[in-house]
Amino acid sequence: MKYLGLRFDPIDMDGACAILRSRTGDDAYAYMVTPNVDHVVRLAELPTTAIEWNAYRQADWCLCDSRVLSLFAAADGVPLPVVPGSDLTAHLFGSILSAGDRLCIIGGHAGDSARLIERWPGLDIVQYVPPMGLRHDAEAREQAARFAATSGARFILLAVGSPQQELIATAIGRQPDARGTALCIGASLDFLVGRERRAPRWMRRMALEWLHRLWVNPRRMWRRYLPAGPRMLRLRWRYRHGLRRRS
Repeated sequence: MKYLGLRFDPIDMDGACAILRSRTGDDAYAYMVTPNVDHVVRLAELPTTAIEWNAYRQADWCLCDSRVLSLFAAADGVPLPVVPGSDLTAHLFGSILSAGDRLCIIGGHAGDSARLIERWPGLDIVQYVPPMGLRHDAEAREQAARFAATSGARFILLAVGSPQQELIATAIGRQPDARGTALCIGASLDFLVGRERRAPRWMRRMALEWLHRLWVNPRRMWRRYLPAGPRMLRLRWRYRHGLRRRS
């Protein structure tokens, strides 16, 4: 199904977990993206020929990360199951990865791999922390992609923010040794290693996780969440206006 210019797969959390559970480190390379409102409004301001658009189009699975986005879509007659990336990452560690599995992390903070191994001692985790400025540094993205492609990992977790992580996901696919599955996970590692706390479950169910993150970290999050609201409303208005013109 398509909404606001993006193709979404009608896959819920159980379906997403089933896909990941079936994937091995020897499988042909594939990657999963989980766009939210911030991703969608940013893409809408770019020409459709931009490399960022291409990164989402080439994804093997595109799942809706945002309950807010899902509510807008439902109001427009488009059913979008919600698969929050942080929840999916938690399921990956909690019920999908097995002892001996190799995991490659691109991004996060130095030492995150050691913290994760403390919690899941049976895992084999390698990590590469690329430099800042990845969005405008194609060579740095290629270096990260080469590290991931040669890691031999069953899963590659791209934790460098959007759109950098989606651009790296496509770059990995160009590497001849690429295997396994990459997931664009944003800040999910922050929750797993205890740097940040998730919103209470009731806030998540009511599509208010964004408000919790804004309250906890206003200096960093206001630029993401506060401008995104009006931009999303304008984008949706154009979408609905376009539907009326075509009908």
